[in-house]
Amino acid sequence: MTIDGRLLRNSLGHFATGVTVVTYEIDGEQLGLTLNAFTAVSLDPPLILVSLDRRSNASKNLEGRPFVVNILSGAQLQHAMNFAGKPQQDCIIDWHDCTPGQPPRLAGCAGYFECAPWHSYDGGDHILYLGEVKDFGVAPDVEPLLFYGGKFRTVGGYADDVLQAT
Repeated sequence: MTIDGRLLRNSLGHFATGVTVVTYEIDGEQLGLTLNAFTAVSLDPPLILVSLDRRSNASKNLEGRPFVVNILSGAQLQHAMNFAGKPQQDCIIDWHDCTPGQPPRLAGCAGYFECAPWHSYDGGDHILYLGEVKDFGVAPDVEPLLFYGGKFRTVGGYADDVLQAT
C-alpha cells in the first residue's frame, strides 16, 4: 500500500497539539523554530523530545546545543508565525532575562523547558532531539496556543463541563 503524504499529514492534524518555539543561541544570536512535535519521554532522567524537519536550519544547528522548548500562550500567535518563517509586521519578540551561557527563552509563555542536549536520532525526514530538562516553569493562569486541523486555536471549555450539564 502506498501512503499519500498529504492525506497522512491531514489525518495526523486531527490530533490536537500545543504550539512551541524551540529557541537556542549561535554566536550570540537568539534563534528559534515553531513546532508542535514535542513530547515527554522520561521522568528519571527528565527527558523531552522535539522532532525537527531535516530541511530546517534549526535541525542542523541544534546538534549538541542547549535549547529551550517554549510553550506558546494563546496570545502569542504572532510569535508562532514569526518563528515559522512568516514574519509578522508588528511582532515584537520579548526575551526573558537569561543567565549568560544559557539558551534564550521567550517571555510571556505558558511554560518552558530548558534542556541540555542528550541524544539525537534519525527520524526519516526528521531528526529527533532528546533534551535533558535542567529547568522548567509554568504560568498556571496562562492558556496555551493550540494547533488542530491545520489551524491555530485557543482553549475552549472543559470537557467535564459537558458531563456536569447532563
